[in-house]
Amino acid sequence: MSTPAPTPAPALAERQHLFERLGCGPLDLLVVGGGVNGLAIAWDAALAGLSVAVVDKGDWGSGTSSWSSRMIHGGLKYLENYDVRMVRESLRDREWLLRTAPHLVKPLPFVLPFYRGNAHSKLALRLGMIAYDVLSFDKSLQRHENFSREELIERLPGIRREGLQGASRYYDAQVEYAERLCVELMIGARQAGATAVNYARVSSLCLDGNRVAGARVLDELTGVEHTIEAKVTINVAGAWADDIVAGTPAADRRWIGGTKGTHLVVAPFEGAPGDAMYYESDDGRPMMVIPWLGRYLIGSTDKRFSGDLDTVSADEEELDYILHETNKLFPKAGLSRDSILYWYTGVRPLPYVAEGKTADISRRHEIHDHAPVVEGLLTVVGGKLTTFRALATHALAGIRRKVPAGGSRLDEQRLPGYATAPVELPADIVVGVAARLHRLYGGRAREVAELMQREPESARVLDPATQLVAAEVLFAVRNEQAVHLADVLARRVMVGLEPGLGRGVMGDVAEVMAGELGWDAEHVKAERAAYEAYLCRFQVIEEATVAAAARD
Repeated sequence: MSTPAPTPAPALAERQHLFERLGCGPLDLLVVGGGVNGLAIAWDAALAGLSVAVVDKGDWGSGTSSWSSRMIHGGLKYLENYDVRMVRESLRDREWLLRTAPHLVKPLPFVLPFYRGNAHSKLALRLGMIAYDVLSFDKSLQRHENFSREELIERLPGIRREGLQGASRYYDAQVEYAERLCVELMIGARQAGATAVNYARVSSLCLDGNRVAGARVLDELTGVEHTIEAKVTINVAGAWADDIVAGTPAADRRWIGGTKGTHLVVAPFEGAPGDAMYYESDDGRPMMVIPWLGRYLIGSTDKRFSGDLDTVSADEEELDYILHETNKLFPKAGLSRDSILYWYTGVRPLPYVAEGKTADISRRHEIHDHAPVVEGLLTVVGGKLTTFRALATHALAGIRRKVPAGGSRLDEQRLPGYATAPVELPADIVVGVAARLHRLYGGRAREVAELMQREPESARVLDPATQLVAAEVLFAVRNEQAVHLADVLARRVMVGLEPGLGRGVMGDVAEVMAGELGWDAEHVKAERAAYEAYLCRFQVIEEATVAAAARD
């Protein structure tokens, strides 16, 4: 007697319905790319009354959105190029995020030290601080303050003293979990009426004469290709944008000239600061040492990159550069290769510029209408983690020139997890679990708690170190479109950002997912091996480790 096939989980059954819905006629808008910018555009366009779909070849936020400095900042360094408009736009969006996503976006103090011989003098930096305050006149954060050399040494005794002239302290903000920010943007878009499908790769755009009429989309989970018709298609694939327009007249030039940025994660070290540090490297590049999840995020680099965007990782030169600059600022730190817990690397989707310093490449986003060469197609170049709201508003203005729609309403919205204070949870949820749910889910923590109450076995703690419970894994699959082990570990429950990169709990999480999704033993092995292969981007991992995961 044959074993019956497992009943499809609700999440997978819903996925089938999504593709069926997308085949029912032309949409107003197809958004290609599910990072912060693509998801924000989909959300704003749906709020404006358009029929919208957003697709991504991988998981939500699995590209550049996850690999930044995790700062929500006003762009202090842009003042160097007198880009006042961009600074003001960034500061306005920083304030919006502090107001609408307080569970994810928190104020973060920065110390900017002044050193004799730096490219920017003490006077210039102090004037920059004043300008930063003036441009953020409507902020909720504190104004900057100045420290003398002696005052700074008292606050930071481990800092390099040679040439030190003092410092300024100012505030920006941090999103510890940029991945969860992307998940909430996806949920916001869906609640507004957009259809969102991850692991849906655009294999080609559909051309009708000189008009893009949608795209052929491959469902990576089933291997089935679908055609999605749309009146307007907007390419928000970030560093992959050139791949999307390949084969169309819009590929007559190179759009993206990405630069590679690497960050290292290290444990607290001797002389480590309590506040974030923003300082100048030997070659004049801005560098940062940022407290993050009880550890430190240090970097980053800015190197031209051409290669495989899906497997980009740090090189030895980058590792040595970041370690050297950090040890120079904190002479007793003694950081070495052995100090690195892991690293991550992303490619900034900057406009293509053939020559010159990478620091001189514009950080402004640009929205290109390919008409009249190609009608019905827009491409977004650039875009930062902080300014996705402004970018979405600008994109909607371009879309409205092609299809009737209402105005932007994103500024009025709050992220789905918005809560001004921790929501009340059942009394039997232990303190550590409750604190974790509040930190990751904000107001949506109650939904996870209710799942724990309905299915008591899901209250089981899978990881005592982080207090991860099984209900979060079920919630990620049922409510947040997680379909692979990496989706849950790296971008939903966030244990993939812990020093062990989630390996210690990988088996338990895979077991819960197997029960929910009907995975057999071979599928579980494949998922574990795929996760180990994914982790090769973060550490030097022996091939034997990946092979062992496939055997377990």
